[in-house]
Amino acid sequence: MFDEIQFDKMNRLPKYVFAAINEIKLQMRQNNEDVIDFSMGNPDGQTPQHIIDKLCEAAQKPKNHGYSASKGIYKLRLAICNWYKHKYGVDLEPDTESCVSLGSKEGYVHLIQAITNIGDNAIVSEPMYPIHYYAFIIVGANVTKFSLKWNEKYELDEEQYFKDLKRALKEVLPKPKFVSVNFPHNPTTVTVTKEFYEKLVALAQKERFYIISDIAYADLTFDGYKTPSILEVEGAKDVAVESFTLSKSYNMAGWRIGFMVGNKRMIEALQKIKSWVDYGIYTPMQIAATIALNEQQLCVEEIKNRYSSRMEVLVKSFSEAGWEMQKPQATMFIWAKIPEIAQKMGSLEFSKRLLKEAKVAVSPGVGFGETGEGYVRLALIENEKRIRQAARNVKYFLKNLESENN
Repeated sequence: MFDEIQFDKMNRLPKYVFAAINEIKLQMRQNNEDVIDFSMGNPDGQTPQHIIDKLCEAAQKPKNHGYSASKGIYKLRLAICNWYKHKYGVDLEPDTESCVSLGSKEGYVHLIQAITNIGDNAIVSEPMYPIHYYAFIIVGANVTKFSLKWNEKYELDEEQYFKDLKRALKEVLPKPKFVSVNFPHNPTTVTVTKEFYEKLVALAQKERFYIISDIAYADLTFDGYKTPSILEVEGAKDVAVESFTLSKSYNMAGWRIGFMVGNKRMIEALQKIKSWVDYGIYTPMQIAATIALNEQQLCVEEIKNRYSSRMEVLVKSFSEAGWEMQKPQATMFIWAKIPEIAQKMGSLEFSKRLLKEAKVAVSPGVGFGETGEGYVRLALIENEKRIRQAARNVKYFLKNLESENN
């Protein structure tokens, strides 16, 4: 009888593409097979010791074990605003222009729930981190997608982006209310300039839409590139919010601490919905996060340099194995075209066979949208020794593919 009761909203969510890879990976590990795993952006390093020490210290105080503030304790919100001032020269008000979230993903989803009406339209470029798209789908909104284009350095083709965006704004009815952007980009690693945000803010003011910017990988940059913030642009706070997470920069993924800052109206909506659905992050973790943002940032440089070293080793060793890849300017990922010999397989089948036959796990590009087909994403979460072993496995795998095709 209960099977007749339908959960229609969940029918809008497809089967998770990455589940197929995860199931194979789990089965192999249960069989004691050694999988070299590049499939998930899950940092493998320890949280810096001074942050852990502060957590332990704060946890010894009984007053810190009660309910916390859903929008974040004041000192953490103040630290967030100071971080923006130091990093980007942006002035923010702790009470009305910042809100702590359980990682950037939860903040993004709850913001969308708070500000989006059924039938609203949003614009998201593709490939995309899935929640940037499906957060709107879950609440009954509609999403218009267009494909990102970039050059050989993985820099956004800004001219094409704005052509596609303006076309969507003109053709879609009702007129889109939100545009979601994510740079440095997951999964493609594509980067933008401050001038991109200047154009985007100007367009938002003219066409009357809000911008939701995600800069989760802002600190993980290479070869002199510096991530801009949309909030650096004059007038951005009138039309935009921006999210960040401590997960990647400080190896704090499991802590689930992020934040959203910017436009007062949208931040107020996020604070309000969070006051109804949660009691905030464990206070000692927020206190430790305050230390992470306030104190010296040498640990961030060390983490960034570790990813840079791994990136260099992976690109070089995999290229020598017969799989050419381009170096990114940012993120903890490499967005790689499937080797020519395997293009006909598609990204999901290629990823399955690579896992089963080479014991190397990657994320199939199609999991990030249809335009991700032909690519896979590799996360830099294995050390250099394991990366070189993976390259040797890949070399034999590609040789076997050649034999099959001859």
